[in-house]
Amino acid sequence: MLSNVKIHSKSMLNMALTVEWKSEHVTHKDVRVFERYNVWRDLDLMPMEIQKELPGKSTGFKNTYSFDNGELVAPWQSSQFHTIQSDQFKTNLKHNAIVHPHVGRFYPQGFVGGVRDVYSDNMHPCRLVSIDQNKMAFDFNHPLAKYPMTLGIEVFGVADNMGEHGGRCNDAIADALNGPGMQARYPKVVTDFFDNEAFRRVDDAADGLFYASPRMVEHLDRFALEHVANLYGQLLPENSTVLDLMASCNSHLPESLHSCHVTGLGLNQQELESNKVLQERIIHDLNDDTSLPFENASFDVVICTVSVEYLVKPFDIFNEVARILKPGGKFINVFSNRWFPPKAIAIWNELHDFERMGLVAEYYLQSKQFTDINTYSFRGLSRPVDDAHIMQIADSDPVYAVWGTKG
Repeated sequence: MLSNVKIHSKSMLNMALTVEWKSEHVTHKDVRVFERYNVWRDLDLMPMEIQKELPGKSTGFKNTYSFDNGELVAPWQSSQFHTIQSDQFKTNLKHNAIVHPHVGRFYPQGFVGGVRDVYSDNMHPCRLVSIDQNKMAFDFNHPLAKYPMTLGIEVFGVADNMGEHGGRCNDAIADALNGPGMQARYPKVVTDFFDNEAFRRVDDAADGLFYASPRMVEHLDRFALEHVANLYGQLLPENSTVLDLMASCNSHLPESLHSCHVTGLGLNQQELESNKVLQERIIHDLNDDTSLPFENASFDVVICTVSVEYLVKPFDIFNEVARILKPGGKFINVFSNRWFPPKAIAIWNELHDFERMGLVAEYYLQSKQFTDINTYSFRGLSRPVDDAHIMQIADSDPVYAVWGTKG
């Protein structure tokens, strides 16, 4: 795309929309990239402020806009709050799967029987907000309906459309807000993530057996890995003492952080030896021994990349991380939508991508040792054309992160 081309009615844009908002305990930032945004077809679906300002701008344009609750999504309506008898909720699925409803979690609207004009194949999410004896209450409103938001736009590239042949209109705002909101607690409700089955795994054998053979592979595509490195570059101070928790052959730190002293704690010696960023390497199975072999206040930052989904005793680990962090230190968890299914905890597979951020945020909240808790998401890039999975997965792996500061 050409940097000097002005945006006009037939432009194609490479841009990102960033939505920032706050729930009761957590600050949230969600970024959605649009690589071929069609101005002629789709701009009139944008908020009026953007419709007026975008034409005539060029690559590098950025701005932010503030919106009250109910302006970017439909305002909260009591008519979208439904109470049903418990036996009207669909619990039996195909292949003998059983749904066990939990307060604060999201379920397809089609699971909620007895609601007018809602059919069983409706997959739009709704939230279970209470269970009282034989009744269940669901909120069908958008999960951001009650939140004011800041919307940011940044244009990375502009090109002339080579010809308009019609096609489906794309509502960028609706796409950007499809998922955000699901990571926050419902007001005055603590999400019930933790039943007796939550931390069960298909493969409950010792993790050391599963990781006995080295896996010298990256778990995300190249674009996602670059974004993880950029995120760490923004969050970690230079010259920090860093613990890479559940480390492997790559700590995903940018060159700007090579001044950091990095300790890797993992399960495979060959993987750790191949990680050239590490100054210290320790073999330790957190699911067998949750105590961390470090003194109090030993680290400025603890990072955990694409591994939090494997922790079977996360509350113990989060408490241990708080112990070894210096006051004001950060604990950062980054993950995506790819993992080793046999070793992931059961609840991880049950949740929507954005609910997983809510699960991890709950670890921080329930530990009561972290402040300034944040969630972050980044989605929308195309997968690199040279990626081995390009024929199966067109989109780059999304990046999700949750972090908090030791109080």
